Amino acid sequence: MTPKTLMATDLPGAAWRKSSYSGAQEGQCVEVANVVESHQGIAVRDSKDPNGPALLINPASFTEFIGDVANGRFNV
Repeated sequence: MTPKTLMATDLPGAAWRKSSYSGAQEGQCVEVANVVESHQGIAVRDSKDPNGPALLINPASFTEFIGDVANGRFNV
């Protein structure tokens, strides 16, 4: 599944979560929401624009991405 772009407002009731590593400041953070039941995916949005665009990602692809980040495959 290719990520689909929609607006975060298209996901009413989504429980958005921000990483505990983000701290108190609203800096460069992303938030995720498990919307598998309603939209068959994981939604990702910019915490600075909570009503803006969100990516809808296949759960398996999201899990693989998180694993790659944790294993240092990206320079982040």
